[in-house]
Amino acid sequence: MLSEQRFEATAIFCCKRCSYRYFIDGKFRGKSLTQISKNKFPDNRKFAFTILDDTDLSTIDNVGPIYQLLAELGMRTTKSVWPLASVPEGRQGGDSLQEADYLRFVLDLQTQGFEISLHNVRNHDATREMIDLGLEEYRKVVGSYPRIQTNHSTNRDNIYWGAARFNRLKLLYKAGTALQDGHTFEGHNPDTAYFWGDLCRERVEYVRNFVFREINLDRVNPTMPYHDESRPFVNNWFSSCRGGNVDSFCEMLSEANQERLEDEGGVCIMYVHFACGFVTRGAVHPRVEELLRRMAGRNGWFAPVSTVLDFLRKERKALTIPSAELTSMEQRWAFDKAALLMGRVFPDPQTLDYRSRQKSHAPSY
Repeated sequence: MLSEQRFEATAIFCCKRCSYRYFIDGKFRGKSLTQISKNKFPDNRKFAFTILDDTDLSTIDNVGPIYQLLAELGMRTTKSVWPLASVPEGRQGGDSLQEADYLRFVLDLQTQGFEISLHNVRNHDATREMIDLGLEEYRKVVGSYPRIQTNHSTNRDNIYWGAARFNRLKLLYKAGTALQDGHTFEGHNPDTAYFWGDLCRERVEYVRNFVFREINLDRVNPTMPYHDESRPFVNNWFSSCRGGNVDSFCEMLSEANQERLEDEGGVCIMYVHFACGFVTRGAVHPRVEELLRRMAGRNGWFAPVSTVLDFLRKERKALTIPSAELTSMEQRWAFDKAALLMGRVFPDPQTLDYRSRQKSHAPSY
C-alpha cells in the first residue's frame, strides 16, 4: 500500500468528446462540464433514492431488521434472490427461495411493496437448462419473471461480464486481470452451454452494469436506463452507487452527499450487500439507521429500482447510449476501481462539505 507521502503520481482518464476528466489526487473529480438538469419526479419530489440489495450471504437474521426499518421509514427498495438452492462450492453462500422460511420472508417483503429481483439463478455456474428452470421457478413463486438482473461474482453464466463489459478499455482490463485466476463469462455467447442471452432479452427488462463512487448518477450516466447496441441481449442497462458494505454505504450516504443529491435533483440507486455488517445481533448498525432516517426526512421519491427506471425511461426517451458517454463511464469505473485497489482513501466531491463549497464559491466538480 502506498503512503500518502509517497503517492504523488496523478492518473488522468480523459474523454474529450464528453469533457470528462478524472484526477486521482482527489482535487478534481469527474462530472460533465455541461449543466446537469434537475429531474421532475412524481408528487413534486426533489430527487430519487432507492436501494438494490445483493443477496450474497443473506439470511432472515442478518437482513430482516433493516427491511423492518425501511418499511417503517416508508422506503420501498429492491431485494435480489436466488430461486435455486445455493451450493457449497458456490461463491458466497446464503439462503435461497428453496428455504421455506426464507421464501415466506421474501414474499412478505413483496406484499409490503418491496421489489424482488434476480441475482443469477443460484450462487454458482448454471447451464442454460438450469437457468431456464430457475427463471420458471422464480416466476412460479414470485408471480412474474424478474424485471431486474444483476450478475453474481464469477459465475460462468454472467452476461456481458469481465472484459465483455468494455469497448475502449477491453485490452486494459484483460491486462489488468492477467495475473489473477482466469474467469470465463459466457452468458452472452450462443456457442456455449451457459448461453441465456435470448432468455434475458425475452424475460428481463433491466441489467445492472457499472458501480460508481458518486451519489448522483446523473453526473456519470445521464441517459440511464440505456440500451447498448453492441450488447443486444440486454434490453436496458443501469448504473448504481457504490455501497457494497456498511462502511462504503455510510461514506456514500453522508449528510453532505444527501444534501447535494437533493440540491441537484439527482438519482441515487445504492448497490448494497445488507448481509455485510448492516445488522449485528438483531440491531441495525446505528450509523446506517441515522443516515437512513435523515434521508427519509428529505423530500425524496423512495420507490423500487424498476419503478425509478421506468420513470426515467419514459421521461428521457433515450434508447441508445451515446458512445462518448459509455466511454466516459468506462474510464470513470476504471479510475474508481484503481483507486480502491491501491487502498488509498481520498476525498470525493460528494464527501466534501457541500455547504462550505457553496459558500466559498469553490468550483462545482
